[in-house]
Amino acid sequence: MHPMKPLAKTRYGLLLAACLPLQALAGAAVMLEFTPRTPEQMTAFYEARGFPEAMLKPLHQQCFITVRVTNTGDEVVWVDLDTWRFSVDGKPLRRYHRREWLEKWRDMGMRPAHRSTFRWTLMPEKLDYQPGESEGGNIILPRLSGTIRLQATFATGTDGKGPPLHREFDNLYCAEDTP
Repeated sequence: MHPMKPLAKTRYGLLLAACLPLQALAGAAVMLEFTPRTPEQMTAFYEARGFPEAMLKPLHQQCFITVRVTNTGDEVVWVDLDTWRFSVDGKPLRRYHRREWLEKWRDMGMRPAHRSTFRWTLMPEKLDYQPGESEGGNIILPRLSGTIRLQATFATGTDGKGPPLHREFDNLYCAEDTP
């Protein structure tokens, strides 16, 4: 396992990245970047887009981590967030699926424009990454203190049936607002 390497220290936390070594699987490789977002950051982002208080309040209480996936190999790599496992101190940590949020917003009577804007800020649940392609978005977890572990699995090959890539990250966290 290769440790995460800090890329840059930002006002809102540390930008982290890790790259699966090319030799992990001939031809298949990905680079992942994680940026923890503060509640203040996310509230300001959505507030600037006209989100009502009824949407802002529950979002302010969540842990947002922006993830960017880049296919750095020469094989197709597949992300399926259902195969990603988050945990804290060995106990599973539930990731909120975009479907849950969209249903919540619909049931609350939120405008379709706000639901659509929210949807495009989230990490795609399933997506193929062609060589050189990059895509990302936010992952939403329950807000907590402590270190979050991620065990991520990526399918490979044009049909997603190639040998899977497995990667673990032991130092994700929820960013806090500055006092």
